[in-house]
Amino acid sequence: DFWRTIFPAAGPILVYVALILLQPDLGTSIDILVVATAMLFVAGLSWKWLAVGFAGAIPVVYLLITQVAYRQARLTAFLHPDSDPQGAGFQLLQSLIAVGSGGLTGVGLMESKQKLFYLPEAHTDFIFAVICEELGFIGAMMVIALFVIYGWRGMRAALGAPDGFGRLLALGITAMVLCQALINFAVVLGMVPTKGIPLPFISYGGSSLLVMLLATGVLLNISQRAAEA
Repeated sequence: DFWRTIFPAAGPILVYVALILLQPDLGTSIDILVVATAMLFVAGLSWKWLAVGFAGAIPVVYLLITQVAYRQARLTAFLHPDSDPQGAGFQLLQSLIAVGSGGLTGVGLMESKQKLFYLPEAHTDFIFAVICEELGFIGAMMVIALFVIYGWRGMRAALGAPDGFGRLLALGITAMVLCQALINFAVVLGMVPTKGIPLPFISYGGSSLLVMLLATGVLLNISQRAAEA
């Protein structure tokens, strides 16, 4: 029954997402929807309703992108960054230059040149590009490996949680961290348009770090209870 089972959970989420879209912040809205969808699926949401939701989201996202000028500019910069290297495509091109400059072992810690006023937001949304430049492919893979370990431990905590609420909470926290990390990696590498999503635990920003640390503390508590059960 949609109104008795799905709507009470999905309704508030859609309200929160709508408020965030009014800011406007499409990237965070997509992040929340992905995490919420994962939690609803684990809670028992059928593939049928997932397909219906996905089909309904496609035209909405299309309109949100095509009807807003700055989002169109971001999409154009993503598809054709070379068409405006000093304008819309500047940030992505500088990010790719930083990633490519690192090579296998990097140019050395604190030796990045791209962060010296070449790469915008080098200390926040594009910190991973600086990591790739300074520490190279090896350093970048180490950072990715840390998030993989975080995800593995988070899933272990979720599977071992003593109750359904703890299981969903652990899954939601793990999905939130991994989803943000994946989006950030994809943006830096030019795989998706720029979203403005920070890299958890690493990007500069007190509020983001505080939320991630609090969430991880809750996850550790669930993991401890799972070990004691």
